Amino acid sequence: MRFERIRLQNFKPYADAELDLRDGVTVIHGLNGSGKSSLLEACFFALYGAHALDETLDDVVTTGEDEAEIELEFAHEGETFRILRELRRSGDRIHTATCTLEGPGVAVDGATDVRAFVTDLLRMDAEAFVNCAYVRQGEVNKLINATPAQRQDTIDDLLQLGKLEEYRERASQARLGVEDVRSETRGALAKLDSQIEAKEDADLHARLNELESALADVDAKIERFEENEARAEETLAEAEEVLASHEETKAELDDLDEDIAELRETIESDEAEREELRSEIVDRRDRIDELEDELESAAAKTDLGGSESDAGTVAVDEVDADALESRREALDEREAEIREELTDARQRETMLSNQAEKLAERADEFETRAEELRERAAEAESTAGDAEDRIEERTAELAELDDEIETLRERFEGAPVEVGEAEAHRESVQASLRETRESLATKRAELESARERLDEAESLRAEGKCPECGQPVEESPHVDAIGEYEAEIETLAADIDDLEAEEDEYEAALDTAASLVDAESRLGNLREKRSLIESSIEDARETAEDRREEAESAREEAEELDAQADAKREAAETQSAAAEDAAETVESLETDLEELSTARERLDRVESLRAEIDAAESEIDRLRERRQTIGERNDERREYLQEKRERREELAEAVDEERVEAAKSNKREAEEYLEDVEEKLAELRERRDELTSDIGGVKTSLSELESLREDRDEIAAKVESLESLHEEISTLESTYSDLRAELRRRNVETLERMLNETFDLVYANDAYSRIRLDDEYELTVFQKDGTALDPEQLSGGERALFNLSLRCAIYRLLAEGIEGSAPMPPLILDEPTVFLDSGHVSRLVDLVEEMRRLGVAQILIVSHDDDLVAAADDLVTVEKDPTSNRSSVDRVADASLAAIESSADD
Repeated sequence: MRFERIRLQNFKPYADAELDLRDGVTVIHGLNGSGKSSLLEACFFALYGAHALDETLDDVVTTGEDEAEIELEFAHEGETFRILRELRRSGDRIHTATCTLEGPGVAVDGATDVRAFVTDLLRMDAEAFVNCAYVRQGEVNKLINATPAQRQDTIDDLLQLGKLEEYRERASQARLGVEDVRSETRGALAKLDSQIEAKEDADLHARLNELESALADVDAKIERFEENEARAEETLAEAEEVLASHEETKAELDDLDEDIAELRETIESDEAEREELRSEIVDRRDRIDELEDELESAAAKTDLGGSESDAGTVAVDEVDADALESRREALDEREAEIREELTDARQRETMLSNQAEKLAERADEFETRAEELRERAAEAESTAGDAEDRIEERTAELAELDDEIETLRERFEGAPVEVGEAEAHRESVQASLRETRESLATKRAELESARERLDEAESLRAEGKCPECGQPVEESPHVDAIGEYEAEIETLAADIDDLEAEEDEYEAALDTAASLVDAESRLGNLREKRSLIESSIEDARETAEDRREEAESAREEAEELDAQADAKREAAETQSAAAEDAAETVESLETDLEELSTARERLDRVESLRAEIDAAESEIDRLRERRQTIGERNDERREYLQEKRERREELAEAVDEERVEAAKSNKREAEEYLEDVEEKLAELRERRDELTSDIGGVKTSLSELESLREDRDEIAAKVESLESLHEEISTLESTYSDLRAELRRRNVETLERMLNETFDLVYANDAYSRIRLDDEYELTVFQKDGTALDPEQLSGGERALFNLSLRCAIYRLLAEGIEGSAPMPPLILDEPTVFLDSGHVSRLVDLVEEMRRLGVAQILIVSHDDDLVAAADDLVTVEKDPTSNRSSVDRVADASLAAIESSADD
């Protein structure tokens, strides 16, 4: 499995970034805090989602943003897959809005399903990925700091041995479950044996025959009593029928008496209501007379009768709808005319008032602008005066600068260089002085060495030894070598004197050159300052001229605005007078409208009285109809009352009192017998039910006995099957346990060998002989003298290398174990040099080279250490903009050249 491309938008420090990841060793290089680790965290997050985070989704979205995108392309078994995760803010929280995975013939949607697909595809979840291939920043010592039990669980899970323990535990649970079921089944079998024995001891068939005979006797008695009960019920029904007929006749007589009384009362009530209606009709007629008088008075106040002088002669009959409508139309026409005139007058008043107000405002505006222009003219005059003062000051400064420039130029007269060559001259003198000092140091060292040799030769000569070879000599000592040393010392001393004199000359020349450089720099600054002062003088001169012209122009424009303001104010007064005339017209027309409103109210009163009179006449007609209807209904009730009286006389003649008394006697006797027979039948039926229940219980017991025998046969067979199943599960549990132990032993041997090979490669130190990894994953480091050390006793750098070696050995073991069916993910090292010095870093480079040699297709290293650049096939740099606090990635075209440049910088 290999990463191919990662694209980020608003992920941690990356606003927008995209990177292609290639085979070989890729070093992601940059300063601490630049965002290097975030690139690998993005790859890990794309695969496993929130399960790959130590923080929440809120922490991975760039600060200040509401959305983020992470897109990862990776290759697996020759196929390319693409994962896209989109995060979006909802309220105060960030959630996963989109999560999809696409590949050859597969499309997965949803964060949970994508994570499950990746886990199944790579055969490892997020935790296994971290423990196997992803050495995260700060976790390089994770395995060494773990307890042996934790280390055992971690490595067993990576090697899939945890599955065998899971299967063994499942088998153990199954065995315990079978034991529980077997125990329960044995108990059930014993219980069935006890129940069968108890039922066989009871004589169920004899008991059944006895109960059936008793039931037959009880059924015969019940049949006899039920026949007598039926005859008594028939007698009771006949008596009740006679009595019921008598009661119905009596009830009908009572109903007839009530109906007759009610009809009499209703007729009397309706006659009283007819009298009330007659009185109400008289009252309505009197009210109509009053309304006609009021109508005649109201009509006299209108002009319905013609001119105003004839208004009092209008008769009530003349106040009809046509006359009212005609008068209303005349009023409406007059109102429309007045309102049209009023609208025109109001519009004219508003228009004239607005014109007067705007003209006055315009006059005020002209006066304000004129005042502002006069102030501007004064300010311009003041600015022009200031500019002229600056011209005088700058001119004086310019004269002083010219004097200083001339003085500096005089310093270069007779100097070894011209103006502009001082810096080069100083560098040349510095180079000569440096060479002289180097030669002087060499000569002094040679002189010191020669004096040491001379002292040694003189000492040997005094001891009778050869000054050249140091061997003892006979007769007179040899002095040739001592003479050569003395001559060499004399020559070197002369050379040193010459070089010291030359050094003094160069130092003096360097002081002169330095002063010329300072003078040259000062001269350049003065010339630049002179140019600026000349520009300032020219600018001030232009400013003075412009401001005086501006002041003159402003004063002229202010005078023009004063004249315009006077004209506008005169026009405003004219329009204001016209507006007052229009207002008087509006007031007159509004008075006419009020008079029309009063006339219309009088007309409305006439119409209201006319309508009230019509309503009263209609009500009189309704009351007369109501009185007539009540009279007709009372005539019908009197006929119905006569019929009720005749029916009552017929029923009174049909009542037979003797037959009624005989029926009452028969009813009492039948009820007494039925009461007695019911009690006896209840006792017999209860006895029958008891016998029936007992018979049913005996039959049920017989059926249960047969069922218990069948159940016992089934349970006995089940106990036999459970015994066999328990034996098989116990064997399976032992097999899983033995297989896990054997596989762990083999893996431990291989892992120990690979760990020693890797540690020997990265830490070739004679102090350590080997590393031991026992079956419980306990790690021990042995020194050459046989002393056993806990890995925690190693130094920080050695411990970090030890852990890297362990992680790489686990990676190699997994890669060899599943090669060809599930290629391993990239080997990822995030800041592995945190605890390493420069010597240990070089060994880490050797480890990386070894893993590449062993066939790891893709190795990704995040580091700020320049020494790791040398191990890169591909170099990616990460930089953070200090202004925006956003990171960017860039691929170096030639990683080998970058390594050389990094070494040169060191």
